Amino acid sequence: MGSLRSLLKSEDWMSVWVGLLIFALSLGLLLGADILGWAVQTNVWVSLDQALQPVSDGYSGLGGGASLILTFLFLLLLMSLAARGLGAHVPRFMFGFTVIFAVSYICWFLGHYGYIAATPDKLESLGIGWSMNLTGEAGYILALLAGLVVGNFFPKTAGRIAEATKPELFIKIAIVVMGLGLGVKAVDALGLASAVIFRGLCAIVEAYLIYWAVVYFVARKYFKFSKEWAAPLASGISICGVSAAIATGGAIRARPVIPIMVSSLVVIFAVVELVLLPFAAQAFLTHEPMVAGAWMGLAVKTDGAAVASGAITDALIRAKAIDTLGVEWAEGWILMATTTVKVFIDIFIGVWAFVLAILWVTVIDRKKGEKVRIGEIWERFPKFVLGYVLTFVATLLLVASIPELLDAAKAASSEANVFRKLFFAMTFFTIGVVSNFRKLWEEGIGRLAAIYAICLFGFIIWVGLVISWVFFHGVTPPVVAG
Repeated sequence: MGSLRSLLKSEDWMSVWVGLLIFALSLGLLLGADILGWAVQTNVWVSLDQALQPVSDGYSGLGGGASLILTFLFLLLLMSLAARGLGAHVPRFMFGFTVIFAVSYICWFLGHYGYIAATPDKLESLGIGWSMNLTGEAGYILALLAGLVVGNFFPKTAGRIAEATKPELFIKIAIVVMGLGLGVKAVDALGLASAVIFRGLCAIVEAYLIYWAVVYFVARKYFKFSKEWAAPLASGISICGVSAAIATGGAIRARPVIPIMVSSLVVIFAVVELVLLPFAAQAFLTHEPMVAGAWMGLAVKTDGAAVASGAITDALIRAKAIDTLGVEWAEGWILMATTTVKVFIDIFIGVWAFVLAILWVTVIDRKKGEKVRIGEIWERFPKFVLGYVLTFVATLLLVASIPELLDAAKAASSEANVFRKLFFAMTFFTIGVVSNFRKLWEEGIGRLAAIYAICLFGFIIWVGLVISWVFFHGVTPPVVAG
């Protein structure tokens, strides 16, 4: 009975059910039913008419404003039902969720302003000459800052929306939904050059095992962080900040503020890498274009910034190769190396969460003379990772077995991704609301930023470069005929 109650009443399991529902609705496209195509897509914009549109062309007549309203109403209904299942006070939840959605979306919207978000490869299409190059993920940083302001300077407002301030629930739903997109990318990669895929898989396993162990060791020995801080930090730097840090936090039962603060640092440092690394690759790796592409995937730790880095590197190196080498390489192969490596890194999240759950139960948290119960491992394991694995594997098997569904699956992934990004934005805002500046400083957020900078620029970037060289040295894109 208790187990059945946990299936219905725990946030961990509720995130699975909500995520799977969004997953199932998005897959209507595979049957010819565009159920979620009205969801709002937020573009990088300079003028307001560029900013919003329905994610599906089939709903283009709806308009961006109506699409946004429908997206909000759908999420309000869905999350209110989830809140009722969790035993929350539904009217208070609905009020709080409305405020949270509104502020989070405004931050997400502002983060996509062209002069803030546009990467160098997008400037010409937007008709602008410069940008801060932060990508749309700048919206996450704005949402976190807005949440910190509310939580620290407007405590009454924070109290009024407390019923809906559920960062763990939001991020877990987002990760479950993310499995669909990764499944599609993995299927798409099966049709690419097998050598690149194999090399990419080898590279991330090698890099990850080195990254994680060294960051954890440095955090524990030299910065005296607790295991609760060191493990999410090692995962956040080693894989993909937000998702990996949250999955690790769930596996070791860390307080939710820890993986989210790690994730915030990942986003901030990824922006620095996005600005610097593609130009370094152009300067020193023009003769090794696939090394450069893989390096972006191994070094830049958020999906958006990594792919943007790969796209910029692709454009910069191909342009320089024409001038200096007299060769024109086919577009997209350098970016493919980045994307392939990044997909394998993201897939590894579920595997590593399971490994850490077992390690923490059997070794780290085990008391002397205590026998480890199998049930304890199950209780400790973050259930939302099961949802993530299920959406990934189901998509992978379905589309791999019926290849003609790939285009529809890509469209379904785009529709589901709208909700993943919104849940991410609400996560960053709500974690800011529940965070206290003074307590964060006492916990060591300053030292956290220091260790991140030291590990990233001290060895992660360079180890990633060496590993990229080992596996991709001598591999070049096809030459454009004529």
